[in-house]
Amino acid sequence: MNRRRAGRVLGLLCAAALLVSSTACTSGLALGRPVPPQDPLGPLPKPLAPCGWWYGIGEPPTNRELAFAAEHYGLVVLNATETWALRRLRQLNPKVKVLVYKDFASARNYPGTVVGDADAPLLPTGIGYFKAERENPQWFAVDARNHRIEWTAYPKHWQMTVWDPAYQKAWSEAVVTEVVHEGWDGVLADNDFSSLRYYSPAVLKGTLSADESDRMIREGMDRFLTTAGDALHRAGKMLIPNVSESHLTAGRWTAHSRYDGAMEENFGLRDNGTGELLTFTGNEWKELRSQAALGESWLLLITHTKGAREERLGYATAALLAGPYTCWSGASTKDYRNPDWSEYQDAKLGEATETANRLPSGVWDRRFTGGYVAVNPTGKAVRVSPPPGLVNVDGGVAAPDSIELASGDAVVLVNPSGTTGTARTTTPTTTTTGPTSTTAGTTGTTTGTTSTTAGTTSTTSTTAGPTSPSP
Repeated sequence: MNRRRAGRVLGLLCAAALLVSSTACTSGLALGRPVPPQDPLGPLPKPLAPCGWWYGIGEPPTNRELAFAAEHYGLVVLNATETWALRRLRQLNPKVKVLVYKDFASARNYPGTVVGDADAPLLPTGIGYFKAERENPQWFAVDARNHRIEWTAYPKHWQMTVWDPAYQKAWSEAVVTEVVHEGWDGVLADNDFSSLRYYSPAVLKGTLSADESDRMIREGMDRFLTTAGDALHRAGKMLIPNVSESHLTAGRWTAHSRYDGAMEENFGLRDNGTGELLTFTGNEWKELRSQAALGESWLLLITHTKGAREERLGYATAALLAGPYTCWSGASTKDYRNPDWSEYQDAKLGEATETANRLPSGVWDRRFTGGYVAVNPTGKAVRVSPPPGLVNVDGGVAAPDSIELASGDAVVLVNPSGTTGTARTTTPTTTTTGPTSTTAGTTGTTTGTTSTTAGTTSTTSTTAGPTSPSP
């Protein structure tokens, strides 16, 4: 058994142990992975409260936002055009991992991705529209009538043949070349999806049904991930895919996070119709816990926060997965226009003193050196008994001996010295300590020409496009 395989087996055994005890261990490490020290006698990775991260694919960042990011975030994702922001972050904090947004699945020809009849030099995709059009038109996916497939909600986004080894190789080579040249730490690869139906009702040519089309895409993405991940690792760079619908296929999260981790863009809130939260059903929750316990790769978690409940629930659920590379962000806008920061992230939970526990009631809870979280993913209200002497982050009121948790809700309690006031999502226009947004009504470019793509406003800069949808 070679060293890398042996290390991986050890790591998986360690992860399994961590799910049933508070034991910690470490393993051999893959190239480019942000991992604990290899010295077996060195300090073990700590299961700290979730770190912050920034999916910065909306408005171009301001200098003040970058200063805030350097101080508060462990990882940042930026558009390919924002190389100046990459360099500024490097100056402010060399330890922050900075990834470039790249889409696995589309070629695009909205303004900014193309200039006249040429591809822009820096793209949100791996392959430019005109490059494919002129050199390999067969890379555009087509339906049974040989029509190219444009994503319904996102004009000028064209589905590509992600199952084609030639496309996979060309994408990987182009992306690696750019990442190395510009100095990114790696890639956040969007649209590692397993179903076309959220973007188009089309049935792929050569298949007889939407299910068969989805299977072709899903199996193609499995191979694509290997091609891209191996190429990036050979260059010493990271790959983190935005994996969608992993709760539908057992093992998919684990398989697709095997390089440097994975992103879950719809974390904590999806309801299966009975009030129970999908995050906690099926195999995905087990796989998330195993990855967090292993402590070798990033869990990048986003909760779309419409209000206080979603914010509280998202953060507390992330805290159940707390590990050295578990990072969480709320998102108050679907287009990620504002860099979000929650006061829960200032709550000073500290280090987890145990693994997450599933109580007989179905509630999950976890204790930290600085506090306690509990999440109720069930379809009914449940009472929990927190440790004594804590206060609720929401308002700083002393917690009672027994708390009733509503269905799909959570509680975050901290030591009295760790309270920060009433929790809320702070965006650049409402906080005095965090970043500030760009001028209202602008798009961050000099032309003023806009093209809305999957919730992200793009202009003559090639702003990132669609993100994996929720089922």
